[in-house]
Parts: sequence; C-alpha cells; structure tokens
Amino acid sequence: MSLTSSSVPCGACRPFASGVSVRRGAPARPARAVTARAAGNTFGHNFRVTTFGESHGGGVGCVVDGIPPRLQITKEMIQEELDRRRPGQSRISTPRKESDTAEILSGLAPDNRTALGTPLCVLVRNADQRSGDYSEMERAYRPSHADATYDFKYGVRAVAGGGRSSARETIGRVAAGAVAKQLLRAVAGTEVLAYVSRVRDVDCAPVDEAALTAAAIESNPVRCPDADSAARMYAAIDEVRKRGESCGGVVTCVVRGAPKGLGQPVFGKLEAELGAALLSLPACKGFEIGSGFEGARALGSEHNDAFYVDARGAVRTRTNRSGGVQGGISNGEHIVLRAAFKPVATITAKQRTVSREGESIELAARGRHDPCVVPRAVPMVEAMVALVLADALLQHYAQCELLPRDSALGSDVDARTQFAHTRGRQEA
Repeated sequence: MSLTSSSVPCGACRPFASGVSVRRGAPARPARAVTARAAGNTFGHNFRVTTFGESHGGGVGCVVDGIPPRLQITKEMIQEELDRRRPGQSRISTPRKESDTAEILSGLAPDNRTALGTPLCVLVRNADQRSGDYSEMERAYRPSHADATYDFKYGVRAVAGGGRSSARETIGRVAAGAVAKQLLRAVAGTEVLAYVSRVRDVDCAPVDEAALTAAAIESNPVRCPDADSAARMYAAIDEVRKRGESCGGVVTCVVRGAPKGLGQPVFGKLEAELGAALLSLPACKGFEIGSGFEGARALGSEHNDAFYVDARGAVRTRTNRSGGVQGGISNGEHIVLRAAFKPVATITAKQRTVSREGESIELAARGRHDPCVVPRAVPMVEAMVALVLADALLQHYAQCELLPRDSALGSDVDARTQFAHTRGRQEA
C-alpha cells in the first residue's frame, strides 16, 4: 500500500509520508513517496496466495490469484489434501475434531471444475472451538510461542488458539497448494512428495527417491514410508504425549520431474524462495537443500555433481549433492530438501513464564495440541514447495519461453508440457 499524510497510522511514520521535508531550517521540498508492504499475509508473485482467518474465528481459507484459465480443478482435489492435514487423525495428533470441509466461493466455471482465471476463494468453517481452554493464556505468555511477540508488535492478539499463529492458518496454504500441484502436474508432469524422515532421535531408514510413492507415505499415521522406522517414531511421539510433552522432527521433500530453468540467478534463487516458504510454516526452524550443512565437510572434488549425456540426449548429473538446483536455477534432477520442526510450544507440563503485566507465574497450558506437528506438516511442506514451483513456472514462461531459443538447447518446459498435454488427451 502507499502511505500518504492522510493514511499514516502513527506519528513516528508521518514525517516520511508527508508532502514536505522535516529538516529544520532547510527549504521545504517534496518528499519521496514511501511504499510499505503490510501484514505479510500474501505469498508469491504471479501465482499469489492470501490466507485469512484465525484458529477460533468463524473460519479460515485462502484467495488464489494467477491461476491459468481452463486449468481443471475440483473440490475433491482440494478436499483430499485438506483431509491429510485435518486434526484428530490418530492418537498422536491433536484431538480437536474438525471436518475441514472446503467451500469454493469463486473462481470456477458453472461446471465446477474449470478455472476461470479469476481469484479462487476457498473457505473452511471452524466448528470445534473451545475458547475457554485458553483463559490462562489471556494473561500468561506461553514459552517459545508467538503470544509475547504478537503483543510486542500489535498490542493486541487473538488469545484462543493463537489466532493467526496457529497451524490452523495453514489450511489456506494446503488448499492453495492443491491447486499448485494440479498446475505442476498438468503443465510439467511434476510430482511433489514429502515424508517424515526424523522424529526426535529416530531417523527413517534410507529411502529410494525414484521409487517413493504417496501410498507408502500414507500407509501409517506418522507418514514415514519405512514401516519399521514409522513404528519407532510412533512410539516416540506417544511416549512424550503421555508425559504432557512435545517433540520435533524433520520432513524431507522430493520433487520429481521439475523442469530445468526454474528460479532466478541472484536474489530470486530457487532455493532461497523454497527456504523462505518453508521457514514461514509454524514451528519450522531449519531448512537445507541437497547436501545442506553436511556439504560444508566435503572437498570440491567430492561435492561436485559431474555432468553426462543420457541415452535420450539430455544433460544430467551423476550425483545430486546440489539437490536439483545450481546457481539458483533447477537443473532437471530431483529437487531434494529438508525442513526441521521444533517441538510444539504448547505443552501441559508446568512451566515458569510471565504475565502480560510482567508478573512471574506458573503455567500449565490447556487446549488441544499435537504432541508432534511433523506428521501433519507433511502436506504443509508439499503445499509450500508446490506454491514456489508453480510461481517459478509462470515466471519462467513469461520471461524465457516467448521467443525461439537455440534448437540444440531446446526447452525443457515446452517438452514436458507437450508430454503432459499428450498424456492428458490419452487419459481423457
């Protein structure tokens, strides 16, 4: 938004937005306009998502802008992703009971499946609110939660459920991510799969990225594709749940079939966009791509991904320590990244804290919360990765695919698009 002298919210900002300089003794001269990006509720450039709603308000949802017209989208497609994120799925998730039923308010043609290219609005109404469970938090700040920082910033906050800081806000992201996934599938044949690779000190056995399937991931409540590892992770989460504690973990995401050329070379590097997206998720405290921090231990000769030409004439790499991104741009290999999630801040075990007035007090939080957010974070991670890639795909088309290119290089995006369109006609 643009700030003018009539719209400035506080005196501290007024000198910068008024029509004249504030230097005393100097001749008055016009000041430059100040533009501020407020609130931070919108994500993306060409494929833009705005989320809305609070945890215990009337509902939550999103508005998605920039969807290519004629993309095929159904309510069932969105609902399937929301069901994966939904609370109350097992003993190791929050007992809050919500159906999380999606309502599509705009953006589809009368056939309810064809995108108009106009903003798509998805609403999910809240049903199982228990605001009384949060009466203690009206005064007390939960350690490591957003209660205190929201008060520091805004001077007011939604106490029940944490308002916008609740993971319930991610419903809008997951709904928008379902649309982004469909765009990636339809245009580029790209698949985004995430799974739990660590819970506390329990690591998943090595996973074959090429053979990884959604069915294997969804075969257990932890969303770990290895059954033995999943059983040990489940036991670890259940143990901390019984103690009124919480624990964290790691989600690994594998993107197969990402076109070459996505991302920008400097400030818009693909890994930078992915990192910003994942670190915006509640409780996410770490991000790495490819070899990540372990790559710092290697020599250049050990870390470099050697190029070769495969049987189809495509330039490939023999290893993938870069995680599918080099110079900020996708190279056509699997994009492999990891997001670390801290233990959920709200626990029922007693903790020392302070009140809004600065009084030292003891807090035993009530409310319904996940003992470990990681299993339900899997669809959230997939959604944010898909949103970044969908946005990058539209940017790439707009900048790099309008004019003919060297035939020797070809267009990976164009080739994948033709494949996806041909496959779509065959399936129809």
